Amino acid sequence: MRASAFLYPWDVVGDPEAAARTAALGVRQVTLASAYHSTRALTPRHPAHRIVTAEHAAVLYPPDDGRWAGRELRPYPAGAWAPAGDDPFGQAADALADAGLEVHSWVVLAHNSRLGVERPDLCVVNAYGDRYPWAPCIARPAVREYLTGLAAEAAVRPGATGTELESCGWYGFAHLHAHDKVGGVALGDAAQYLMSLCFCPDCRDGYAAQGLDPGELAALVRRALEPVWGGAGADGAGWPAVEKLLGAGPAAATLAWRTRAARALQDAAVGAVRAAAPPGFRVLLHADPAAHRCGANAGVDPGHVLGLADGVVLPCTGGAAAREAVLAPFGPHRREGTALAANLTVVSGMGGSPATLAADARHAASLGATELRLYHAGLASDADLRAVAEQLAALG
Repeated sequence: MRASAFLYPWDVVGDPEAAARTAALGVRQVTLASAYHSTRALTPRHPAHRIVTAEHAAVLYPPDDGRWAGRELRPYPAGAWAPAGDDPFGQAADALADAGLEVHSWVVLAHNSRLGVERPDLCVVNAYGDRYPWAPCIARPAVREYLTGLAAEAAVRPGATGTELESCGWYGFAHLHAHDKVGGVALGDAAQYLMSLCFCPDCRDGYAAQGLDPGELAALVRRALEPVWGGAGADGAGWPAVEKLLGAGPAAATLAWRTRAARALQDAAVGAVRAAAPPGFRVLLHADPAAHRCGANAGVDPGHVLGLADGVVLPCTGGAAAREAVLAPFGPHRREGTALAANLTVVSGMGGSPATLAADARHAASLGATELRLYHAGLASDADLRAVAEQLAALG
């Protein structure tokens, strides 16, 4: 199976050993961040630093001023945390290519806290009126236009032979936030969905087009969540739990609107990348087969997305049942050359299992996976990387 390891440019630039060390793992490709959200990242082997604190979402290359001139929104340049030089992505891509590795750009779209702070009018707004600054609402035309332009520019970078678009869909309540204090009440699938429903002006219009009164819907959501805040406990798993909590009719109508908005973004983003890319450039989306899911792996309709993109990157850490749940729905929609990439965490400190990588990869392959993604070679310990190399060698 073709394997690719995730990296940030700051893992490579300034470390003359990084590219060769990555190639020695046995991977053929690196998925390299070109547009990324704010983060605090460990760099356990870099000769110049151990922690990189990226303070806001930014592009890791020089944006084209001509592309963004006159636009309402434009990407943020990286701050002092980025490697020296005006194109850290390009520097890292060149070093990786010199080590014999192919490069895919890694583009994070609908996850941008700085945008949300500066433009709160463009954020997801929940049924209580709370805004989520980390989650630009993809139904807002200005957001969709910006994300489409960002997808094309950040994806088609010199040195990249393909791209992997993360958060190409709805973001919602769940968020790895600094000093988080939201774990006091456990939210199951249904409560997460209800807390992720947006009530901005465009989404209110969208619900109305589905036959719902947006004010009544917001009140229904609040009523449905009251037992949750009272400590009623888990509300079940999957879409049936959403229908039970909200009601089948309203649930279906909200999902119809949200699926329409997500498809509009995905169609526009993939189309823009295709228009900017050379022949043979691969376009993959980080995805989940449950259309109601939010986040980095945005919910999609498997048939639609595989008719649009060259493949998907799917979250496959979490055991055999989790791998089957995300891989099986895509099988009937595969075509010649479709990539089903199983994304496996190989950082033991982040819940990964590098020692079982070979067995997990074989199981994923039995379910239709054609490629591997390894999260994350820059964050992993030396011991984890040794295990990855041994396990990939065992795969042959």
